[in-house]
Amino acid sequence: MESGLDPFAPMVFKEGATAMPLNPPNKATLVPFYVSQHTIFKFAVDTDSILIGADGVTRYIVVLTNPSGGQQAQYEGIRCDSFQWRLYGTFENQAWKENPLSTWRGIQSNVPNRYQASLAQGAFCNFNSQEKNIKTIIRALNPNGFTGGTKPTNSFGVQ
Repeated sequence: MESGLDPFAPMVFKEGATAMPLNPPNKATLVPFYVSQHTIFKFAVDTDSILIGADGVTRYIVVLTNPSGGQQAQYEGIRCDSFQWRLYGTFENQAWKENPLSTWRGIQSNVPNRYQASLAQGAFCNFNSQEKNIKTIIRALNPNGFTGGTKPTNSFGVQ
């Protein structure tokens, strides 16, 4: 306690500046990931866009594809310490458009399109702390081993 700071006092979250991406999602680095048997959408994250922030926020581009093939790209952030997510902006008309109403929201685990929960639990977080190694995140996103939205298996491990 020489410094006068209480190491057990709650930390106040201070978010760093967030700039919108300069480029659209890179089709070559989009990695699909499993979310839920209840969703009709497909989800992929642009691994080139993943930024592990010193402020504790992991930022990324996610591409959502609806059943008819229409796509929407979003720039988001996830906080592992509070299990929250934030929509920074969307890709519209070949340009990123910032979301002026962006706020931190709780990640929901019990909804069909629970892709933020899948990313947090399967790749971006180690329980309630941020994964700091980009190679570990990319390896965790591998569709053959992704655990964020674990596919149901039988007792023999067969999917």
